[in-house]
Amino acid sequence: MEQPHSGAEPADAAGGAAEALDRPLPESVRRRVVALVSDAFGGLTVAELPSQLRQYARFTPTRRAKFAGNAMAAALEGDPVFRQRIGERIGKAQPELADALESGSPPAAADPVDVAAAAYVLRPVGWVKLVAAAGEEAQRADAERADEEARRELERLRAELAEARGQIRSETEGLRAELDAARKDAESLHRKLRSAQADVKRGEAALRRTAGEIDAIKAQAAAQVSAAESESRRLKARLAEAEAAVEAGRRAAREGRSIEDMRLRLLLDTVLDAAQGLRRELALPPAGIHPADTVDAVEPGRMSPKDIAARALSETDPALLDQLLALPQAHLVIDGYNVTKTGYPTMPLEKQRLRLLGGLSVLAAQTGAEITCVFDGAELAAPVLLAPPRGVRVLFSKPGVTADELIRQLVRAEPPGRPVVVVSTDREVADGVAKAGARPVASALLLKRLSRLS
Repeated sequence: MEQPHSGAEPADAAGGAAEALDRPLPESVRRRVVALVSDAFGGLTVAELPSQLRQYARFTPTRRAKFAGNAMAAALEGDPVFRQRIGERIGKAQPELADALESGSPPAAADPVDVAAAAYVLRPVGWVKLVAAAGEEAQRADAERADEEARRELERLRAELAEARGQIRSETEGLRAELDAARKDAESLHRKLRSAQADVKRGEAALRRTAGEIDAIKAQAAAQVSAAESESRRLKARLAEAEAAVEAGRRAAREGRSIEDMRLRLLLDTVLDAAQGLRRELALPPAGIHPADTVDAVEPGRMSPKDIAARALSETDPALLDQLLALPQAHLVIDGYNVTKTGYPTMPLEKQRLRLLGGLSVLAAQTGAEITCVFDGAELAAPVLLAPPRGVRVLFSKPGVTADELIRQLVRAEPPGRPVVVVSTDREVADGVAKAGARPVASALLLKRLSRLS
């Protein structure tokens, strides 16, 4: 790393300290100074750079001049050692210009901006005058360039003005010709108008005579039309009432018939499946019953009434739910939040729903039963975006309707005779669905059955 000679002082400390700019550095000279510093920047080590410039050491000269221009200018002005090192690099890069500045006779053919920028860095005797002269020269060049541009703009505007004047003269002559033709046409039209006005007066006289006759006819026709329209409106009103009544009757008949057909069809399927299941359970032989078969006795290999009583299942045995779902056309209706808050109440509602529906999907695949899970919509801050699992119908109660009421509506919608199982620990729900013909079971029973699936 280069160190300044111990006996040498920076230029501005020796003889140039008395010299200082009394005005801002001309912009053209400042840009050239930043470019010189950026080019010489790469020849210094990181340790030789001021601390505020070390972050730009790896930049290219172009990027360094763009992003570190102000920082380099400030360091050059406030750090004599850094300025001396930059001056040494400039002296090596442009030795002739540096020697000429040191001798006090800059080259006459050199660009004044280049001379001023080098003088600002090297700080020879009289550098302030060189910088000031470069600024004046740059201002003079800018003024001459602005005068030249203004002159060219003035010439262009004069040419456009001359062209516009010629175009206006041409258009004026054309308008005059058109005006003469229009005047001739207007005179001809005036003559035709006077002739037409005479014809109009004769026609108006004939029209007034005809108008009186037409008014009398219109009055008579208007009376007849008014009477006809009144009768027509009355008939249309009666027709619309009749059509509305017919359509309402048809709609009511279609809706009633559709619901009854669905209920009858579902009940018939239930009866048929029950009959088939009963036939499989009874396993009746093809032959008829013989008198000896009616004698009450216990045959070898068959269970006695005592054995059958021992097979009764507890209300908390998950096998009871399997037996209920094995009934033909069984429909399992679940009070969703009653089950989830019984089994896992600490989980968020969304995770409660997902966990329950996941288990119900597996149960539906195993049993083949129709499964409907009902959640209370009053606990939702916004509509739920949920893809119901295969085999499970998911319902949320509407505003103002509780999940308990929705469950009772589902049970009442089923035809009498179809096996409906309702899962809820709520006693009011259980009693209500039992009165409607459904079989209530506790939520704990379903939770035990689902725990066997995991």
